[in-house]
Amino acid sequence: MRRRVLSSGFRACLAALVLLLVGSAVAQQPTTVSIPDRTAEIGDLLREGRQLEVERRWGEALGHYEDAIRLFPGDAALHRRFEFTRLHYDLGRRYNDRSFCDALSKLPADRALELYAQVLLKIQTHYVEAPNWKELLERGTNSFEVALSEPTFLQRSLPAWSRPAVDQFRHELRRTLGLRAVDSLGDTRDAVAAAAGLAQRRLSILPTAVVLEYLCGAANTLDPYSTYLTPNQLAEVYSQIDGNFVGLGIELKAQGCELLIVRVIPGSPAEQAGIRAGDRIISVDGRSTANLSTDAAADLLQGEAGSVVELTVVTPSGPARQLSICRRRVDVPSVDGAKIIDTDHGIAYFRLVCFQKTTCRDLDTVLWRLHREGMKGLIVDLRGNPGGLLTSAVEAVDRFVDRGVIVSTRGRSIQEDFTYAAHTAGTWRVPLVVLIDHDSASAAEIFAGAIRDHRRGTIVGVRSFGKGSVQGIFPLNPSSAGLRLTTARFYSPSGRAYSRIGVEPDVAVRLAARPIGGTVSLRPNDDDDSMLSAALQAARRLAQPR
Repeated sequence: MRRRVLSSGFRACLAALVLLLVGSAVAQQPTTVSIPDRTAEIGDLLREGRQLEVERRWGEALGHYEDAIRLFPGDAALHRRFEFTRLHYDLGRRYNDRSFCDALSKLPADRALELYAQVLLKIQTHYVEAPNWKELLERGTNSFEVALSEPTFLQRSLPAWSRPAVDQFRHELRRTLGLRAVDSLGDTRDAVAAAAGLAQRRLSILPTAVVLEYLCGAANTLDPYSTYLTPNQLAEVYSQIDGNFVGLGIELKAQGCELLIVRVIPGSPAEQAGIRAGDRIISVDGRSTANLSTDAAADLLQGEAGSVVELTVVTPSGPARQLSICRRRVDVPSVDGAKIIDTDHGIAYFRLVCFQKTTCRDLDTVLWRLHREGMKGLIVDLRGNPGGLLTSAVEAVDRFVDRGVIVSTRGRSIQEDFTYAAHTAGTWRVPLVVLIDHDSASAAEIFAGAIRDHRRGTIVGVRSFGKGSVQGIFPLNPSSAGLRLTTARFYSPSGRAYSRIGVEPDVAVRLAARPIGGTVSLRPNDDDDSMLSAALQAARRLAQPR
């Protein structure tokens, strides 16, 4: 079974502002245009990133390089640092994941090799580009070498290690693999088996740990969105698709030595306990959250339905509170904040949080309710929407576009080439404004791009993230793990690519600096929300009788 999803692999980044200078058609004198040298700026970005690497702040370094690549997408050095940093970051995530560590301790070496071969077969069959076997092996070796430099891996797999012995092994490994011909899936598997055997003989590392590093190195470096999914991560992906999970109902972001609560899901145990967005968690079950990653924190917060977690929560300008919260199943609405925000003009508003299985059901319910309340114009807020299911995005667009192409996908396999079209039945013709920002990605860009290309509404905000690829989710049998793999690229109704380009707004809004914490208020009654104010003005114009 495979599901097609579109979501940003990491947080969205700030985009560069580009100034286009156009010469007059009647100018008689030659014009000299001075193009600034951006080398110094790239150098500063690299130095800042390397400092974060030295301090082993891998999550921050990854975000830094992602921002930098958005500014300078063609710079090879930034891409190299991003890939190197991601290897470190991913390793930390794996070894803080109990499901991965459990699999590591229980999976025999021969089964690990079978799992590796299964991943290679998925890449060979489904990945958007044909695999280069030698390159996949090289990426795996890079991942293994990163592991040999990380205390997390060494303490678990090689407690009595010495740097000279590790360095000598690395040179021997490179020399041994360099002599092998690697031209097929079988050659690649055999080379990894040889690497695992060598590591066991020279360093007494269990072969399974080596094979899994090669597996993750092959999957996680194909592109920013393809990755190996631990059992817990795979379950989380399915929960996001289904729109429900067992937990507290909060979204977290690491900030300093605390965990910032970015969003509290309505009706969740967290909301019922009095937790609000902007609160900070400083301990979980007595364990301090200082220097705890969001992934490690999420692991602590997980548990069986009915179990209780003890939190210490700090409210801005308030004292710390001790809370006992019972975990239970939480339904995540994909449509949030629906209301009439301008009764004089009948302007309605809602936020599309993500595109999941329930999105179109939620959308139909909200649209009919707003219609009964007097909706004459509509603002759809896609800010911060990271994507989701491709089919849900298509069905959402189909609610507002009556004919023509919505999106097309193209892959290496003909089964990935598909054109999705709108249907006249069930189309809402209400005047439409769509809000986007730098964090609107994937399926959100499909929605905004289709509305723009069909001239169905006005796009307001700033250029979107620019992720133009489709990922399939592949369970890996017989393990409980999975693989997220880029299988195709998608294009707008007019045939334009989204990758690294995104969707440009019809009405651009200059953003002030983000508030502390990096979050943007999405409350429709916030007077400081310049994007929403611009959207409201556009909606009023569209809703006026003609």
